[in-house]
Amino acid sequence: MRPAFFALLLMVTVALAQEPAAKQTGVLRLRVKVKADDSAPLRSLARKRFFLIPGTLEQNRALINAIEQQPLTTRDCYYKQHGASTELINWLKDGDCESVYCRSVEKDFVSGPKAVPEFATAFAVGQKEYGSDETARHWLTTNLNPDLRDGFYKDRQRTLETLLKQGNLGMIQSVMTDRNGTAYFTDLGPGTYVLSNVIPTELGQTLVTWSCEVRVKPGDLATETPYTISNRKDKNVKCVGIEKPKPVCAAD
Repeated sequence: MRPAFFALLLMVTVALAQEPAAKQTGVLRLRVKVKADDSAPLRSLARKRFFLIPGTLEQNRALINAIEQQPLTTRDCYYKQHGASTELINWLKDGDCESVYCRSVEKDFVSGPKAVPEFATAFAVGQKEYGSDETARHWLTTNLNPDLRDGFYKDRQRTLETLLKQGNLGMIQSVMTDRNGTAYFTDLGPGTYVLSNVIPTELGQTLVTWSCEVRVKPGDLATETPYTISNRKDKNVKCVGIEKPKPVCAAD
């Protein structure tokens, strides 16, 4: 039995040796800190989407050029062009929102001195439809003009889809920052990537675009020092965004 045992042990050892090694992947912990202007405090950039695109900047040159040359309608310009009231534009700006879905519509914004006209009108329709003030408020978005409800968001999504077709070197990951400006790209294969927000982020009176090379090594972990990006230079910042003035809204 002893020869048979050793033969079996040898077969198991050979089989294990032939099994492929476990794939090593990395995690990139993104941290986004920005200033609206030089006098403003540094703050976390929440609810903003970033992309990790396989390849170097040079390999993604077509995409980078498209990002830099894209015509862009800012949030305020879009809503002005679609007849939004000043109150609605300010409500969106206060929450840094692309659509009315990004924050709840409180009672103060459907009636009284802080009321947003579009919300008040949609609320009144809902009162007749549902027979309940609370239900009418929670569902008032269904009675808004689609262009004002989520038209800007959908327009940005179409722009993203068009631009990202230029990044054809592999699977593109996307994440959205949390309230602390942090996000995680996970299960990354070793190599070079381009980190970008693709569509410029509105900060005060400027637009910021990030497009930086990131090197991911086998075993990079989320517990390591975060990859910090900003629109201001700092010793801890690894990627500084390019700022441009916001374009002026087209005349009505």
